[in-house]
Amino acid sequence: MKLLHSSDFFPSRSASVVIEPREPQQAFPEHHHDFYEIVIVEQGAGVHVFNGNPYTLNSGCVCFVRDHDRHLFEQTDGLILTNILFRTPGTFRFVSGVEQFLPRERDGIYPAHWRINHQVLQQVKQLIALLMSAPTGDQPEDIALHESWFMQLLVQLWRGCMARQGDDQEGRLHQLLDWLQNHYAEQVEWSELAERFAIPLRTLHRQLKSHTNMTPQRYLTHLRLLQARHMLCHSDSSITDIAFRCGFGDSNHFSTLFKREFTCPPRALRGSR
Repeated sequence: MKLLHSSDFFPSRSASVVIEPREPQQAFPEHHHDFYEIVIVEQGAGVHVFNGNPYTLNSGCVCFVRDHDRHLFEQTDGLILTNILFRTPGTFRFVSGVEQFLPRERDGIYPAHWRINHQVLQQVKQLIALLMSAPTGDQPEDIALHESWFMQLLVQLWRGCMARQGDDQEGRLHQLLDWLQNHYAEQVEWSELAERFAIPLRTLHRQLKSHTNMTPQRYLTHLRLLQARHMLCHSDSSITDIAFRCGFGDSNHFSTLFKREFTCPPRALRGSR
């Protein structure tokens, strides 16, 4: 697994934050780095495999990566994102409390993936534009200003994550996406979900397609197949058991869908371990 070094990205020892646009982001193998990172997804879709677990990406997703986390990008489809690289939170010279606005691990769970709405995304992009110009020297006033912009960005993301729980339609759609990520194996009736999240059914279909580039049922199948692949790689459960645990009623149909998605049958992936 490749280790990315801060010396290859930060222009100087005094620089605390660096912006790395990816337009588009290509598939990238598993790696980790000796710095922290915030990934802002602006457009497109993809899969973020974070510490071995797959998460779907689409516009408005925010991913937080610590210096000991391992991750990779795959199945990128026009994925445009911005990587905000920053040094260990306690090493900033002019701002403190950076860690207060980052996800906090509880009971071994690190909530690394957030969602923000379109309005917050536009506000964040304005701050990213300011951060694009990293200090070229060691002047304290330049470094302090740069660090203050980064702190503003963290606060905007924090507030945006809290606001996504709001009662507007975009907030409810984000809640629905989070629900699907956690309940992919359950029997899903789209009309019932539309009522549960107070989104008209036709609007739900239209907005899910807009956010994921997939129909709702195709997106649900995609989530199930990603989790199945993870279980094939990291458990000793049988292929049939994994198929049922991931929401597929028929193991033969599961194998057909799996091969269509990943170009190899489940047994081939299991045999490569």
